[in-house]
Amino acid sequence: MGLVFRKRKKIGPLILNFTENGYSSWSLKIGRWSWNSRSRAHRYDLPGPFSWKQDKSRS
Repeated sequence: MGLVFRKRKKIGPLILNFTENGYSSWSLKIGRWSWNSRSRAHRYDLPGPFSWKQDKSRS
């Protein structure tokens, strides 16, 4: 198993995601709801260790 570098930079509700190759994607998180630019998935945090995810397929 290899080592993976990840870094997140938060600027208010905007989150920038970086890997060893540089910029990866951005996310928007408002309260319990979040959206990721790469996966185009909506997530909603539920109580405990659970979350609900709705994927948006790319056309």
